[in-house]
Amino acid sequence: MTSPASSPRIVFIDIDGTILEHGSVIAPSTVSSIRAARARGHLVYICTGRSEGDIHPDVRAIGFDGAISNGGGFATRDGEIVLQHTMPRADVERLIRSFEDGGLHYFLQSHERVYASPGILGMMAGFLRQRAERRAEDLRQIGVDDDGDDLLDAVLREAADRYAPIEEAPLDAIAKAVFVSERSDSVDRMQADLGERFHVIPGSMPMPGGSNGEISLRGTNKGAAILEILDQLGLDAKDAVGIGDSWNDVEMFEVCGTSVAMAGADPQLKALADHVTTGVLDDGVRNALVALDLI
Repeated sequence: MTSPASSPRIVFIDIDGTILEHGSVIAPSTVSSIRAARARGHLVYICTGRSEGDIHPDVRAIGFDGAISNGGGFATRDGEIVLQHTMPRADVERLIRSFEDGGLHYFLQSHERVYASPGILGMMAGFLRQRAERRAEDLRQIGVDDDGDDLLDAVLREAADRYAPIEEAPLDAIAKAVFVSERSDSVDRMQADLGERFHVIPGSMPMPGGSNGEISLRGTNKGAAILEILDQLGLDAKDAVGIGDSWNDVEMFEVCGTSVAMAGADPQLKALADHVTTGVLDDGVRNALVALDLI
């Protein structure tokens, strides 16, 4: 029988670049270590920029105590929404005008789905092809042999099925937007265009060219959502652990008592972290939980 933790803590963990490598590959040790941490009495919450409806089924299957999604726009516990910060419709319409005036491709995210503007998947073809090639390498690294061409077909099918047309987007239920541009300076340009009401940060998609970004209302972020969840649970931020790798994890690092950056994180993000662990497929999550005596 697993002994209970002497001092239960709560872990908030990012998905892409932390649990998942290149969109779909999970190290077996990540699954077992998260389950072991929960078995010892610790709470483990997903904390992602993804829409909850866009969380990979293999990630869901690990088992979690709750989830913060849309970069802090929503949170759920026991299948119920316990936090919701959507953008007013006028702000969503403002974003759409800015994207279209700037000739940018974009996604809008609700709690349930992601909605894609016309042509964005075609623009992302190089990224999707690169992801398929890297995924084949990742699978071989963890002992699974698969064909790169088959993976490319699977990635393209997944992308086509994953997103709904932008025309179907419920403009009163949007929490976050993501844009993709052929320009390298699009993040700065969007922030200047939208002003201080919006928070624009670099996106986490490793595009072969151009740039991508994430947009939420200022004040809606992972850190603010974590504080709300801690207040609901009656827990102290000093007992919270944040594990991530992207710029949307900055506020998570700022509020959690202990922060852990993955090996593949930007050097500036690593500098903000209390600890740096190994890579996603190099037992990074497990090594972090062991170092913090959570398992």
